[in-house]
Amino acid sequence: MTTQTRPADQELVEAAAHVARTRCRGDNHTMAAAGRARDGRIVTAVNAYHFTGGPCAELVLIGAAAAQGAYELDTIVAVGDRDRGIVPPCGRCRQVLLDYFPAIEVIVGEDDRVRSVPVADLLPASYVWADHQLDAE
Repeated sequence: MTTQTRPADQELVEAAAHVARTRCRGDNHTMAAAGRARDGRIVTAVNAYHFTGGPCAELVLIGAAAAQGAYELDTIVAVGDRDRGIVPPCGRCRQVLLDYFPAIEVIVGEDDRVRSVPVADLLPASYVWADHQLDAE
């Protein structure tokens, strides 16, 4: 299910774009992400590029959110430096986002086609890591 962006989604895009413009420098930090916690807080992060791969901005954001006590995220977006705009998450990030936050919305698209979609729509027929875990009794 695809939904049109809400004003809150635009606020996330603007937050990520601001971080991309002001904090991404050189080749080590080329992407910024912004996520909205369930309590309304916006958390931002940048990637940490390294020739071994390094974590994407979305993954750094998950850790930054947890460090701030925001363990539930509702929406996330990534924006590239040098005014590249919204960049959809890579496959690894899609899987991690699905595993951590199965109901999270991901902002994708460009210009007048920006929309918010459930992460499961970006990773159809996927393995759900949480499915193998048993509830603690």
